Amino acid sequence: MQTIASRSRIVPRSRIVARCWRVLLVLIAATGAFLAGAAPTSAHAALTGSDPKQGAVVGKAPAQVKLTFSEKVAMSDGSVRVLDPSGKRADTNKTTDLGANTYAVKLRPGLPDGTFTVAYQVVSADSHPVAGAFTFSIGAPSDTKVALPDQEAGGGLVGLLYDIARYLSYTGFVLVVGGAAFVLGCWPRGAGVRPVQRLVTTGWLTLTASTLALLLLRAPYTGSGKLADIFDMGALGDVLNTKTGAALVSRLLLLAAAALFIAVLFGAYEKREDPKEKKDLTFGLAIGGTVVAIGLAATWAMAEHASAGIQAGIAMPVDVLHLLAVAAWLGGLAALVVALYRTPSVDASAVRRFSRVAFGSVVVLAATGIYQSWRQVGSWSALTGTAYGQLLLVKVGLVVVLVGVAYISRRWTGRITAEAGGVAPEAAAALVVEQRAEKQAAKQTQGVKQTLGVKQAQTTKQAQAAKQAQAAKKSQKKPVTVPAAAGESDGGSERSAQLARQQAAMATAREKRLRDADPHRSGLRRSVLTEAGIAVVLLAVTTALTTTEPGRTEEEAAKATSAAAAQRSGPLSLKVPFDTGGQDGKGTVQLDLDPGRSGSNALHVYVKRPNGSAFDIPEVKVSFTLKSKDVGPLPVAPDHIATGHWSANGVQIPMAGNWKIAVTVRTSDIDQVTVNKNAQIG
Repeated sequence: MQTIASRSRIVPRSRIVARCWRVLLVLIAATGAFLAGAAPTSAHAALTGSDPKQGAVVGKAPAQVKLTFSEKVAMSDGSVRVLDPSGKRADTNKTTDLGANTYAVKLRPGLPDGTFTVAYQVVSADSHPVAGAFTFSIGAPSDTKVALPDQEAGGGLVGLLYDIARYLSYTGFVLVVGGAAFVLGCWPRGAGVRPVQRLVTTGWLTLTASTLALLLLRAPYTGSGKLADIFDMGALGDVLNTKTGAALVSRLLLLAAAALFIAVLFGAYEKREDPKEKKDLTFGLAIGGTVVAIGLAATWAMAEHASAGIQAGIAMPVDVLHLLAVAAWLGGLAALVVALYRTPSVDASAVRRFSRVAFGSVVVLAATGIYQSWRQVGSWSALTGTAYGQLLLVKVGLVVVLVGVAYISRRWTGRITAEAGGVAPEAAAALVVEQRAEKQAAKQTQGVKQTLGVKQAQTTKQAQAAKQAQAAKKSQKKPVTVPAAAGESDGGSERSAQLARQQAAMATAREKRLRDADPHRSGLRRSVLTEAGIAVVLLAVTTALTTTEPGRTEEEAAKATSAAAAQRSGPLSLKVPFDTGGQDGKGTVQLDLDPGRSGSNALHVYVKRPNGSAFDIPEVKVSFTLKSKDVGPLPVAPDHIATGHWSANGVQIPMAGNWKIAVTVRTSDIDQVTVNKNAQIG
């Protein structure tokens, strides 16, 4: 009856677990869809100004082109290219840091008139590539043969591989640091457990391989975007001289020390039996392991978001603490999952210790996460209006869910601790079944022994009969042998060995059934596995955050860009000569657009003869076209106001950009011409 009652309680629990898994899978799929559908990685530095300005028309060629960014960037020779209308290089390939986040590249002398293209590709202070382009004209705008690649910096196949390697590096760090900490601090007996050893070793191999991949992919990731460039030793040498390259090399050196730590942990430490010696070795491993773990975490802090922006001196140590807390929690969780599913038993005290470690890690994560959120987001509007803020909200939601599941695991841990010396009802029922099986096996063993005894008695009787026959026949001195008896004896030995193997297999199966029948242990296994599933998604979101422009930086860059646009916008004035080919068909059209920004504008058109005097013509028409956005042509028919003066109010310019302004002038019934001019509006 007790077994049946136990089964009736298990059925609804299994249904609840199945529903929880469905919810978890939906959560994972939704998060994956969110990440997959997210926009490409934004630049972490923005171009806020240039000289010449974007779309400007200058009378003579400048000596150099200046670019101003929202933050400091890493720039080398060739990072800025200036191309003439035919697509040839117009710069000297030498860049100069002018300070105040402004950089310059000198131009060659004797440049022709026309439209020039400025293309730049630099690396922001937090190690992410930034690329863009703009145009300016000398003398007058012209057609250009320059074709820039559509692929964004850090995109394409190289960008995908780099992001995968980044994710694997975080995963490896979590497994090797968290797994080793779990063994050393929570479950020392786990140092001799093969599945746990494989977990930590796999983490080390994953981190090492991904770090090497990041080092090789770094040059094409921030440069050409071509996978073949991973074999360019010159580019690799340039990477080693950067902040990110130094961090990756430091990580490889620390991983060599970590390999020695792992060898001692799973070698000498596991074999040490003397309590005092083992305690001393534990202390030494704890100190050495902590130093190596801090160093590994610092290789991220010194090269990514924490190293750029405000309060970098505080942010980097905080980032190290944040990474160590993540590793202690999620890496220890992975080790606990392996221990619960792949080992015969786990000490209740080990689970209890890890529960305390996980709680402390959550407290550290909360404190450091609040500071990092304030530093990277900066405002409530950035929290909801930027990609970084939205990803941060997803991460916070996942952490809340993870803490809720961890609370359930903590309750199971309490029950295991409370009943560590007893057996739960389901386990007791399984124990009864095993006892019955053992009794049946004992009966079978007794039966075999009785059979062997009978056969031995029969053998003795046959021997006595043989002796009697030998006495009756004194002439026959051959001994009487009974081959069947020897055969029976050999068969009994084989049967006994087979029975011993069966009993060992039954003992192993019994241990597994007892372990699986314990509802507390089964509940803990399910809740910890659920934690691990959510942790995988959480780690993916964290990796995405490291490749997304912080909300504070994005807003500051947008403000700086708007301010620069406001400074360079203003009343637009253009003078365009025309010649219709007829009598009195030559002159100049002057077009004034006020305020010269997106939105409503006032348009004034003045027509003058070559001598500068105003004169009337039958018709003037104007149109605006923004080819880059497929907007227009937007026609405007100004009203005649006075001699040589036409005007139109409320001319709508929908957006800022490099607009083509077409002015149609008709000087007679048959003489007409349309002249075009490009100008930056807004």
